[in-house]
Parts: sequence; C-alpha cells; structure tokens
Amino acid sequence: MTVDGRLARGERTRTAVLDRALVLATSEGLDGLSLNQLAVALGISKAGLFAHWRSKESLQLAVIEHARAQWTTEVIRPALQAPRGVRRLWALHDRRLAFYEAERLPGGCFFANANFEFNARPGEIRDRLAVQLRDWMAFLTSLAADAIAVGDLRPEADAGAIAYAVESLGVCAVMQAPVLEDTFAHARNALLGHLRALATDPTLLELP
Repeated sequence: MTVDGRLARGERTRTAVLDRALVLATSEGLDGLSLNQLAVALGISKAGLFAHWRSKESLQLAVIEHARAQWTTEVIRPALQAPRGVRRLWALHDRRLAFYEAERLPGGCFFANANFEFNARPGEIRDRLAVQLRDWMAFLTSLAADAIAVGDLRPEADAGAIAYAVESLGVCAVMQAPVLEDTFAHARNALLGHLRALATDPTLLELP
C-alpha cells in the first residue's frame, strides 16, 4: 500500500507542533499558546497550522489529548508491567516521579498546571481537563482496589483514600521541586511507608 507523502508530512508537522506546544504550555500556560507563536518557534507558516487547528481553543484541546497520550506512554504503560497488586500501584507512583525528575517538561506537570490555571474558568477546556482528572483518579482508585482484592493490602483499606494520597504526593512533589530539595525522595518514602503499613506482606515492597 502506498502512503500519501503529503499525509505523512502533515502528521509529522502536527506531532512536532503538539510536542512544542506541550512544552510551552507548561512554562507559559495553556492559555498562553497561540498559533502565531508556534509558527514562529517552528519556522513554519501560520496558514499551515490552520490546516490542523482552526482556533486557539481547538489547539488547546489537541494539546490536552497529546499530553494524555504522552502520560499513557511514559507513565501508565510501563507501570502496568509490574505485577498486579500493590507493586503495580507503587510502580505507577515511582514512574510518575521519575518522569518529573527527568524534566521532560519545563513546568513539571502539564495537568497539574492546567488544572490550576482553568479551575475557575468555565468552558470546554476546563470540562476536558475535568474528564482527564476524573479518569486519572478512577484509574488510581482501581489500582488501589485491585491491590486490596488480591490480598496485598488489608481488606479494610480505603481505595479512594489511597488514590488521594498518591495524587497528593505526586502533585506536591512536582510543585515544590523547583524550590525545595529532596521532594521526590520524600514523596517516595511517604507513600512507601503508607503502603507498607497497609500491606498484608510488607516485604512485597522491598526495593532493590
């Protein structure tokens, strides 16, 4: 099957723009993005960008989906390779912190920043971010519930509270990291201690 060269080039351009937009959004805000700004940064015509996005809002929505795809690829999928139960929950937390530590994005966390930015601004952007946050918290809760179901965590453990602790530690660590030392180590140690206290077999969380 022959691949249309124009389509392939168009997809490469779209990906390059979204990669740059995601970086800029974490340093200048999601609302700070503009098609003109991206055209200048990438050395392409603004008209070319209009072939992909007809408005600033459509670009912002695309960046949210691009960030979600990046998060799935670099955090969620690798963590799911860990054994089912509490070790998978821990792997997700550890992988998340490693993503932040690698400084892939200059502003630390796209979603934390965007949620703070749009929390008080009703509209489609806030609605899309809210869907992402609900999905993420549901996913964390499901991992915690699974760890309880397989017997790794005590049956009286609260899956929702565990998910809240995981999210709180991750957001706090990435927000404080530019100013305070050892935030990622504290975030790891805090969750490790919490999970070990709830574990039916604390040796499941012995780290190499």
